Amino acid sequence: MKTFNTLWVISFRDLLRNKRRSFFSLFAVALGLALLIALYGLVAGMIDDSVQNNIRLRTGHVQIRSTSYQEEKLSLQSKDLIQNTSIITDRLGAMSEVKVAAPVLWFGGILNTINDSVNLQFFGIDVNSALYSPIREGLVTGEFLTQEDRDGILIGKRLAVSLGTGIGQKVNLTVINSDGNPVEGIFTVKGLFSTGIPSYDESSAFLSISKAQAFTHSTSGSASAIVILLNHQEEAEKVSSALQSPGIVTLTWRDMNKLLVQFAESGMGVYVILDAIVMLIVGVIIANTLLMAVFERIREMGILTALGMKGNQILWMILFEASILGLAGVISGIILGCGVIAYLSEVGIYIGDVGKSSGSIALGTTMYAHFVPNTILLLSLSTFTIILLASLYPAAFAARLEPVEALHA
Repeated sequence: MKTFNTLWVISFRDLLRNKRRSFFSLFAVALGLALLIALYGLVAGMIDDSVQNNIRLRTGHVQIRSTSYQEEKLSLQSKDLIQNTSIITDRLGAMSEVKVAAPVLWFGGILNTINDSVNLQFFGIDVNSALYSPIREGLVTGEFLTQEDRDGILIGKRLAVSLGTGIGQKVNLTVINSDGNPVEGIFTVKGLFSTGIPSYDESSAFLSISKAQAFTHSTSGSASAIVILLNHQEEAEKVSSALQSPGIVTLTWRDMNKLLVQFAESGMGVYVILDAIVMLIVGVIIANTLLMAVFERIREMGILTALGMKGNQILWMILFEASILGLAGVISGIILGCGVIAYLSEVGIYIGDVGKSSGSIALGTTMYAHFVPNTILLLSLSTFTIILLASLYPAAFAARLEPVEALHA
């Protein structure tokens, strides 16, 4: 134990001989690790935020649909819709896992104004349900819908600006109803909302579900789906299994966010390659630093060997030098990387309207980073391991030096 303590002291003093080189080696380790930590935090934040945005605005944690319903077709035919939704929602309300559940009627149509027209997805919603609190809270002007609204409609503020319309303005809505016939109606813009998700704000409009059913000639009490929010997201599979019954299909948030899951998997594949490249560079820098230190001290090591120091002790001495550099670099990298994540979790990176072209990926106008402790720990251990592996060659080289050859170097 005393020998090892002595070797630690010698290793530390050897690193201080060339402070500049040791500092830059340590800085390279810290910077590389901090970059990986911050980048992963940003990617994880983007994916997690997109999933949560999709859950609160589009999918919920669980959905109940008719087995024949196809979301891409937005069918209004009775055979594709869930009937007697009030019975199902009452049953869901009695489940302890369920926070809120409400029916929604989806249909596609064209919204026309004096200046322009646009193809949208319309949502017939239960205006009293807490499920649509994000829309109510995102109201920037006007008022929210009520059950008594005969012609009220909510549209996104971005959409209103692009169409040149606003509160109190009349808009024309054209849809193909459940009978397969085109119908038109005049609606009044009651409110403008902004959720912070450009792709959602520019492609969605809301009206009360009773008005939507009447306008599309759908059966009263029918819906495209029943959307469920849970108290705990991890209970989605359990609730989905409990709700299985003939004639309906239940989907969890994972089923409805497959594109995001696939994106995360492919993105993590690229990230692993980047990890390997950065760690390889760090390993080469450490190996180079220790080799230079060994070449500078060949005669010194020859003297130590001649005085009785064994080859394995010299090997441990070089490994201890690598460990000191690695520990100091990893700790500094964690502090620096976590500092960047803390900053980006509050301020974020503004990406503007990039999210408009993201389709079903609900990207906001700002990307925020998230802390992922397990990944930070894994990256730190991996970096330290790579540093130790990279130091094996210079350590073995020093341990194999013959005293006579070293003294004459």
